[in-house]
Amino acid sequence: MDIKEYFARISYRGSHNKPDLSTLSDIFQHHIQSVPFENLSIHCGEKIELDLEATYNKIVRKKRGGWCMENNYLLSWVLKTLGYDVTLLAANVYFPEYNAYAEEFDHLLLKVVLDGKSYIVDGGFGMAYQMWQPMELISGTDQPQIPGVFRFQEESGTWYLEKVKRKQLVPNQSDSTSHNEEDEVCRRIYLFTLQPRDIEEFRGCNAHLQTAPDSLFVTKSFCSLQTADGIRALVGWKLTEMKYNYRDNMDLVEVRILADEEMEKTLKEKFNITLDKKFVPVNTSRLSMF
Repeated sequence: MDIKEYFARISYRGSHNKPDLSTLSDIFQHHIQSVPFENLSIHCGEKIELDLEATYNKIVRKKRGGWCMENNYLLSWVLKTLGYDVTLLAANVYFPEYNAYAEEFDHLLLKVVLDGKSYIVDGGFGMAYQMWQPMELISGTDQPQIPGVFRFQEESGTWYLEKVKRKQLVPNQSDSTSHNEEDEVCRRIYLFTLQPRDIEEFRGCNAHLQTAPDSLFVTKSFCSLQTADGIRALVGWKLTEMKYNYRDNMDLVEVRILADEEMEKTLKEKFNITLDKKFVPVNTSRLSMF
């Protein structure tokens, strides 16, 4: 494992001699625009291993992406290598269709302490709820970013991440079945505590999410990548491209349904992914990724 090889993977050519907020933000931005949030392994007969070297080989050498336990585990190694103070945390993701958070933690994120301030770094949420910059861990304060306004709310030691929603312009609305309720002003994303975690604590979660019949990761295949001005995502056969703040605080959303024979080319051209095994798209869950 070589930090310079990782930097080449994410096209990062900046300084990394000083572990400060500017460097952290720059590396983070390069990561989320280079490494997709994806679960394609599950849908082409591969096992997702909770092993740092395996994750490094997959993301850095094979130019793949991964889910939270891959992206953020790799990021924790990168940041620790550069001298940052990093702690693993666990979160319970919110499912709007059920109006409930997951009963058990199902998400890995990072806390980084810099100059006495704590920041949440999460490069493994993907879709339209992916933060673009580290977020300072303060309660009740809006933190505007290009994807929208994020904020934390803290209650009795439990922290909640939420994002203020923008309106969406969807020219071909008939093709879109995304969850986009007009009266939903704010979307809850997940809750977490500041209890430090060890990677071993995620082994059960890692196994469950890729094998349980009702797991969102089993019932949907997805691949999303942040772009210079938005996001692109392939969920099942549906390719969504979103341009943030297209006009008047409105995001432009373009949707296209792909044929099976377009999959391989689309993964290569839109996400720079080439799979070793046959990919079988799936989208049988009504749970929305947007």
